[in-house]
Amino acid sequence: MEIILLQDVKTLGKKGELVKVNDGYARNYILPKKLGIEATAKNKNDLKLQKQNEERLAAKQLADAQAFAEGLKDKSVTVKIKTGKDGKVFGSVSTKEIAQAVKDQLGLEIDKKKLVLDEPIKACGIFPVVLKLHAKVAAELKVKVEGE
Repeated sequence: MEIILLQDVKTLGKKGELVKVNDGYARNYILPKKLGIEATAKNKNDLKLQKQNEERLAAKQLADAQAFAEGLKDKSVTVKIKTGKDGKVFGSVSTKEIAQAVKDQLGLEIDKKKLVLDEPIKACGIFPVVLKLHAKVAAELKVKVEGE
């Protein structure tokens, strides 16, 4: 019997795959536990349409991420941090502060989890910060850190 998997099954395959299994295994385990459905012509067509829709959505997300990255290309934000008499910085600049500065200064919503800092920013100056927008798209944002 052919089955379309609705969930990942450890010994059979991943969600959305078409697999052949014994009739008893399908009737007694896969179908009652809703791990898969029988591969009828209608269900195969639904699976094909669903995969096309997912591909279309993925392409749209990639295009949106590329457009957003292009918009951030030459932009920068300024973050203020407390400093001592000698210019020594107290603490460091976090991704939360950078995301808030982007929201305030550029009017763009950025998730702080998408900002990648190799090491904490603990000095004044201009630092490049990588913004992971998509698996294939990353943008660079310049962060200017000034002392108060």
